Amino acid sequence: MNEENTDRNSDIFDKIMNLPGLRILNPFYRKYKEILLYLFFGGLTFLVSIGSYAWCNVGLGINELVANLISWILAVTFAYVTNKIWVFSTRGLGTRLFLLEIAKFFGGRLFTLAVEEAILFVFITRMQFNSILIKVVAQVIVIVLNYLISKLVVFKGPTPQPGVSGAGQRERTESGAGE
Repeated sequence: MNEENTDRNSDIFDKIMNLPGLRILNPFYRKYKEILLYLFFGGLTFLVSIGSYAWCNVGLGINELVANLISWILAVTFAYVTNKIWVFSTRGLGTRLFLLEIAKFFGGRLFTLAVEEAILFVFITRMQFNSILIKVVAQVIVIVLNYLISKLVVFKGPTPQPGVSGAGQRERTESGAGE
């Protein structure tokens, strides 16, 4: 692949990793780009969730459960957009496949929300384990499940070709090619 095509396929993270001083990390970054970006945007999603919850609940005085629902919607929407654009690099969807992708993403997140609620209910409410410890363990399980659902169900596509920039550069069309 020539340098012009490589540069055109590079995203902002590829360009940052090519800065002097960061180039030494480039082999590690290239090998684990998808996972690293998933963790990076997962951290930002966490901040969106906590920040919007605090703003709604403390700042606006909205009930905790309603504030949590608003925060969940904002965080999952942010996660969808960042996963689609930067982590799994899907594009070129027609309307039908786009709506299906969103439904699968939100459905997967609803599933992991139910898993987390079940873990919290069993281990905190019923068994009286340490709340923070169980919440951390539940979050690790949810992060892994969310990644697997996103990778294997929502944003699945053809295997990236060697030398292709990005975490997959997947394109799909209305006919479903690449699914």
